[in-house]
Amino acid sequence: MTTTGRATTETDGTAPLVLPQGPGLRLRYWEPSDAPAVLGAFATPEMARQSGRPVTTLAEAATWITDRRAAREAGREHSFAVLSPGTGGHPDEGRLLGNVTVGAVDPVHQTGWISYWTLASARGRGVATTALRALADWSFTELSLFRLELGHRTNNPASCTVAHRAGFAVEGLERARLRYGDQRYDVERHARLATDGVGEGGGAAGGRAGRAPAH
Repeated sequence: MTTTGRATTETDGTAPLVLPQGPGLRLRYWEPSDAPAVLGAFATPEMARQSGRPVTTLAEAATWITDRRAAREAGREHSFAVLSPGTGGHPDEGRLLGNVTVGAVDPVHQTGWISYWTLASARGRGVATTALRALADWSFTELSLFRLELGHRTNNPASCTVAHRAGFAVEGLERARLRYGDQRYDVERHARLATDGVGEGGGAAGGRAGRAPAH
C-alpha cells in the first residue's frame, strides 16, 4: 500500500480514495497491526453487535481483519478503518475512530450494502457522516456502483441522521427485521443512487428530510 497526501492506493490496483472537504479524516484498508484497536473497539456490548461474530481475544480480532481482506479480494466487500490524521506527531495521529464498509457488492445490478460504526469517543463530531460520504463517492466512482443501501434500527436516531446527511433517502420500513436477545427491532431502509445529488443540509436532493425515528 502506498500513501500520497489524502489518497491511498492499494498494491492490488484499487484506485485511491480521496476524502471530501470536511473534518480531517484518513480512510485506509484494515491492516494486521490494527488487531489491538479492533479488540478495543468491540469491547462494549453495544459494539459487539457490530462485529458479526465474537471478538474477545487478539486472535479473534486478527481473524476479523483477515476476513475483511478475504472479502475484498473476492470482490464482495471493501472495509475501511477511519482514522484521525493528526499532524506533526500529534498524539491522536492515526487513532481509530470507526469503520465504513460497502458490502454485498453486486457488479451485475451495480448495488452495494453500506454499514458503519464509530467509537463512542468519536461521535457527535461529523466523523460518520464525512466517512460515509467519502465511501459513497468512492463506491460510485471506483466500483461503478449505481445504488447503495443501508438500514438502521428505528430506535437509533443518530444513525438515521448520519444516513440523511450523507445523502441517503428514506425508502421504507422493515418490520421486526433484527433480533437481539429476546427483542425484535424494526429497521428503516435508506438508499442513495449515483444520480442523486446531496442537497443543502446534506440530504439527498428530492428525498424526504431525515427525521428522528420512534424509539
